[in-house]
Amino acid sequence: MTAASTGDLLTTPDDLFWQEHSESITESDEELLRIVGSADLPALLAALAAATADTSFLSGDLRPPLTPVDTVGHPHGGMTPLQQERGRKVAFAALKRLRDEGITRARMLSEAETDTILEYLGNGHTEWAGMLRHELDLAPDKNGAPDWRFEDVAAGRDFTALIVGSGVAGLAAAHRFRQAGVPFAIIEATDRLGGTWQKNRYPGVRLDTPTFGYTYSFAQRTDWPQQFAEGHEIREYLETVAERSGVASLIEYGSALISAEWDGDAGAWSVTTETAAGTRQVRQFNAVITATGQLDIPNIPDFPGQASFTGTAVHSQEWDERTDWQGKRVAVIGTGASAYQIVPAICAGVERMVVFQRSAPWMLPAPAYHKPMTEVFSWLSRKVPHYAQWYRLWVTVLGIPGRFHTVRAEKDWPGAPLSVSPRNQQVRDELTRILGEQFSGHPELLKHAVPDYPPGAKRMLRDNGVWAKALTSKNVTLETSPIREITPTGIVTADGTHHEVDVIVYATGFRPSEYLEGIEIKGKEGIEIHDAWDGDARAYNGVTVPGFPNFFMVYGPNVGGVVAGSLHFMLERAGEYALKAIREVLERGIKAVDVRPEALDRFVEWVDTENRQMAWGQPYVRTWYQNSRGRVSQIWPFTNVEYWEATESLDPEDYDFLA
Repeated sequence: MTAASTGDLLTTPDDLFWQEHSESITESDEELLRIVGSADLPALLAALAAATADTSFLSGDLRPPLTPVDTVGHPHGGMTPLQQERGRKVAFAALKRLRDEGITRARMLSEAETDTILEYLGNGHTEWAGMLRHELDLAPDKNGAPDWRFEDVAAGRDFTALIVGSGVAGLAAAHRFRQAGVPFAIIEATDRLGGTWQKNRYPGVRLDTPTFGYTYSFAQRTDWPQQFAEGHEIREYLETVAERSGVASLIEYGSALISAEWDGDAGAWSVTTETAAGTRQVRQFNAVITATGQLDIPNIPDFPGQASFTGTAVHSQEWDERTDWQGKRVAVIGTGASAYQIVPAICAGVERMVVFQRSAPWMLPAPAYHKPMTEVFSWLSRKVPHYAQWYRLWVTVLGIPGRFHTVRAEKDWPGAPLSVSPRNQQVRDELTRILGEQFSGHPELLKHAVPDYPPGAKRMLRDNGVWAKALTSKNVTLETSPIREITPTGIVTADGTHHEVDVIVYATGFRPSEYLEGIEIKGKEGIEIHDAWDGDARAYNGVTVPGFPNFFMVYGPNVGGVVAGSLHFMLERAGEYALKAIREVLERGIKAVDVRPEALDRFVEWVDTENRQMAWGQPYVRTWYQNSRGRVSQIWPFTNVEYWEATESLDPEDYDFLA
């Protein structure tokens, strides 16, 4: 073996997609120069430093400056042309070394190497290191997997947890519980795993975040075909994760949670589940972990005459793949994330389409939205040890600061309610300019295409021009008059226009603030959780609720990110936090943990104070981020780093320990 390949080789990494070997590099110097010229330099330099065991070239003058991103990301994290030129020379020399020395295997990094590479990628932000280690396979202290086993801390104890749901959140929790050896059952109300990605099968469905930012730290797939993965690719990924983790065979399909009631004497939850056929079963579990999602309950507005419609009506999440829309007259109600995908996907094949808009969406430029991964990326993933995982980490680094600087409100800003700060106004001006180009020659459409609220106040979509192209098609009409009623043959708007249609697509979103809707959860003293919330769902770290011992939520209130960070990271950390709480129960030999009300109040005030500083928290903004009380109950207004810190340990001062 060469000197560069004699480190500790990984044998059991915490990655279900781990590959021991890369392919050998056989390309000529000329070909390597071409590849380096098109590569993403920070990710490549980090990968090469790790593979060659030489971090000396990650000097300060090569650090990506992480220039704040307003609308479009800066190539190589904002590296200057001079930095890029030098970086390519360094990368070329290191690639030749991989080739000439036959280096094809990844090594476990030392702590010093890990620190050096993370400081390089993070431009000196050492406070990010703990969170980034959670995502880095090669770190000697990767901190996501449990470092304990049930049999070591509670051998012989009768203890079983229930995980509810087998979507992205449920699979993450189940994998960690399985790693710790904690006995658990996992139930799924439908007949398939995958949650929202099994349910959403409408035409055009795909991610609106980059694919490599939408994967688990413990399942880092490297061969994604699309830069923004299509829906079926995410489904297949989740199915593979479930199989490789051993969770797939444990899922009890067709079993919906109906109710759970805490029995303080037994220290357990009495849980009632129901099959699709209506058969109910009552079982006891010592802990309940709900992973039922936020964007899961369809929101279908109640229009007069709705039931009289004789055509086909379908919500985007409940799309029947047998729906016949070809050559038909189609109405799409809504202009949010699903409509943005459905409308361009089918408009060319319909006779006529009417898009009903209540408010226009802001869209961030994403020229690669429908493009495959590049040939150079594929080569690097195959030939450079661990490159794709380093690229994923680089995407994670870029997502930490995100675009928070563009949505933070300035007090008494005169541009309100159209913008919230000078930087936010700059973003508005740039996005408006782009819309002006896209709708050139269509002034009537343009005036309806520019939103009347600040950028970032609502979810921003990805824009590669297909939305404007669809709306300016001859067979598409944008209708902004409110819907008055639905008739047997169509839709009547407030101005009296009757639009005759054969198909109505409700792209009207969900009811994300109505957590655990349809499930009865009774905690101590028989208090039901929805009564305790009274329309304002709150949970400490988005996970625990006072008065509900050993009850944990994954993807609970206030943990959704919209301008920064990784949702997968947030979900993993919530599941890991629940597991840490259960470890406390087991090691202390107690029945349960119950978060204290004052801890929750402190957490909510912290989150609320920051949310009030954001575009979505301004009093003149109305968005699905808010609940019926007007409180922003969905959004995490901090970075992933703060959530890593908040969930790294269970503070005994925040909990009561029930013996």
